[in-house]
Amino acid sequence: MPCYICETCGTQHAPTLEPPSHCSICEDDRQYVGWRGQAWTTHAALTERFQLRIEDDDGLLGIGIRGDFAIPQRAVVLPTSDGIVLWECVSLVTEPAISQLQAGGGLNHIVISHPHFYSSMVEWSDAFGGVPILLHESDRDWIRRSSRNVHFWSGDVYRLSKDVTLIRCGGHFPGSTALLWHAPGRRSVLFPGDALQVATDRRHVAFMYSYPNYVPMKTSDVRAMRERLSGYDYEDVYGYTWGRNIIGNGRSAVEASFDRHLQMVNS
Repeated sequence: MPCYICETCGTQHAPTLEPPSHCSICEDDRQYVGWRGQAWTTHAALTERFQLRIEDDDGLLGIGIRGDFAIPQRAVVLPTSDGIVLWECVSLVTEPAISQLQAGGGLNHIVISHPHFYSSMVEWSDAFGGVPILLHESDRDWIRRSSRNVHFWSGDVYRLSKDVTLIRCGGHFPGSTALLWHAPGRRSVLFPGDALQVATDRRHVAFMYSYPNYVPMKTSDVRAMRERLSGYDYEDVYGYTWGRNIIGNGRSAVEASFDRHLQMVNS
């Protein structure tokens, strides 16, 4: 049976004979159903329509779908001290991508920030021998295709290795996660997913409950996120898609954005 993929959000669902009647991720008020109604595809069909874009994004290897499909996130490959981490995920996995990553050491973990980027996470895990997928337990109800390869972490902080820390930021989703990478010989980097989103000017970040529907995040969630991130230093902030990165002075940019956001909503 095929595992149908939502055309609007790119989430792969559990195997069914017929396309699901609806996509609960898109029907949630943080997302939206496509203007022409609910539409579905399969992984096999995606491989005929699209290719993966695998290239450098400000010094890191990025992976995204080339062309206009669903949410345009890109994943990033991180060579950490405890193995290679795929941060975020996309809906398509191809044989050339598998070969290229295997030549570089394969994958040891898949870590995803929040449900909008779960996409074809099980497909990716299976392609690399069932590597563990780490998700925050607060968002477990949003998983549309379950797998024994999915592992949950809890609380506000999870130390994946000596140079990788997962931080529950909350706000966008209760389990919205940021990854902090303190790599030896590299600049310290924060990967926040959509918990905070790098703005187009690449000098600020934004805090939204829904980005496509322009719903601001609750002030209490913004303050809680600031508190959870307060004890960490980082130089760069890599956003959710290609080039949407703050290179240098990332911590200062995030702090200034917290100040700006709270001043605007409280004025």
